Amino acid sequence: MSTSGQPTRFAPDRGLTGRMVATMFFIGLLYVGFTGLLIALLRGAWPLIVLISGGLFVAQFWFSDKITERAMGAHRVTPEQYPQLHGAVDRLCALADMPKPRVAVADNDMPNAFATGRNPQNAVVCVTTGLLRRLEPEELEGVLAHELSHVAHRDVAVMTVAGFLGVLAGAMTRIAVYGGFAGGRSNNDSNAAIVALIIPLVSVVVYAISFLLTRLLSRYRELAADRAAAQLTGRPSALASALTKVTGQIAAIPTKDLRQAQPYNAFYFAPALSARETATQLFSTHPSLERRLEQLARISARLGR
Repeated sequence: MSTSGQPTRFAPDRGLTGRMVATMFFIGLLYVGFTGLLIALLRGAWPLIVLISGGLFVAQFWFSDKITERAMGAHRVTPEQYPQLHGAVDRLCALADMPKPRVAVADNDMPNAFATGRNPQNAVVCVTTGLLRRLEPEELEGVLAHELSHVAHRDVAVMTVAGFLGVLAGAMTRIAVYGGFAGGRSNNDSNAAIVALIIPLVSVVVYAISFLLTRLLSRYRELAADRAAAQLTGRPSALASALTKVTGQIAAIPTKDLRQAQPYNAFYFAPALSARETATQLFSTHPSLERRLEQLARISARLGR
């Protein structure tokens, strides 16, 4: 949204909006059902279940920008520290008619970028020092436009919530089992054994469905952000060049460093994967490089006519 409350100049994407609504509906339904099952099976622990699930959900949504920044080692920077980076963000925000997010840099040689925050007014766009060192100005603007598209379309908040629910399901299970057993195990050992079998199985199913739904949404949102960035800047070739360069450079990063970054792949401009892993990963957070480049080539052809 723009500062005036009107839509930004990023191209609207009904496909992305529909997928976000559907994903949140099904995951929310799954989450409510799972919580209800825990309450039914562990009656003595229901206050703890509600308190923990509600509290963690609100905290994750409200402080998602700070949590993600800290986890990825990012720190906010001023225009005096990084004038070219801030200048690029300023130009793109003016072009898109959207509020300027906070700008951060992560001291990491892996060339990448991400956006986080619950809404455009509380968003953060971060790039790594490795990205700044490797990209030309037009390529950097393409990457920043991609990340700003995530902010404008609000899919950052949706992915934050959707991804968190699967993790929270496992945490709630451990807390509920511990609380329920502590309160009532001695009264009915046979019931406790049944509960101990059912809850982990249901938790696995909840996590698996959440995982699949968020991966499907994540791949589409990356294609949507590529489209929006190419159309906003009018330079799909610059974004394609950045994608090719970043993907190739990531493959050269030590495997140990890539594994440390992989939990946050859904937020990154390009996944922290080696070339081999990218080719074999069936449930990737990102579409293949080939698919992204093909889409940008089609946009370039349309713009050239």
